[in-house]
Amino acid sequence: MNIKEAIPFKGLNFSMSKLLLISMIAAVSIGSVGCKSQKKLAREAAAKEAEAKAIQIEKAKAELNRLLDDNSGLSLEEKERILNRIKSMNLNDPEVNALIRQVENKLAEERAALEGNAGGAGNMEAEQRLNQYFDAIANAGSITAANRNINEALSLFSTPDALVLIIISKSGGQKDYDRPTSIKKYLEYLKDQKKNINAIDNIVYDSQGKIKELELIKQ
Repeated sequence: MNIKEAIPFKGLNFSMSKLLLISMIAAVSIGSVGCKSQKKLAREAAAKEAEAKAIQIEKAKAELNRLLDDNSGLSLEEKERILNRIKSMNLNDPEVNALIRQVENKLAEERAALEGNAGGAGNMEAEQRLNQYFDAIANAGSITAANRNINEALSLFSTPDALVLIIISKSGGQKDYDRPTSIKKYLEYLKDQKKNINAIDNIVYDSQGKIKELELIKQ
C-alpha cells in the first residue's frame, strides 16, 4: 500500500474519533440537564409538601383554639375525637404542641367533672339501696326473706369479705373504730339482732364501681 492509499483511512479514523467525542459531550450535557431537572422537581415537591404542611398546621391551630373555647357547642366525646385526630397527624410544630397540651388539660378536667357528677349520683343511689337492705334484713319477717336481702345486698360489694368499719367516736377529724368485720358478717349480725342502729358514714368503691370498704357510725 502506498501513501496515497493510506491517507483516506487516516481521514476516516479522525472523523470517527471526532464523532465519538461529540457524542460523549452530548451525553454528558444531556445527563447534566436531566440531573438539574430532577433537582428542580425535588425542590418543587419539597416546596409543595412544606406548603401543605403549613396549611395543616394552621387548620390544626384553628381547631385546637376552637376546642379551648367554652362556647364551641361540641360534646366532650367530639372534642376528644378531634384532639386525637390532630395528635395522630404528628405535625411536630411547637405552637401546635403547646395548644395540644392546653386542650388535653382542659378535656381532662371536663372528663373528671363529668365522671365525678355521674359517680356522685351513682354513689347516692348505692347508699340509698344499702340503707334499704339494712332495714329489710333487720326487719325481715322470716329467715328466708332476710337471707334473700343479704344475697342481694352482697351484690353491691366487690367481695363478701369487703371491710366494714364501725366508728364509735369522732373528734377533730380523728375516728375511733370498733373491731373490723366483713360485710357478710355484718349483714348476718343485722339478721340476728333484728335492729339497724348504724348509719352509713363513708363508702369506698373499687374501679368496677363495687363497694370495697364501708364505714358505719352509731346513730
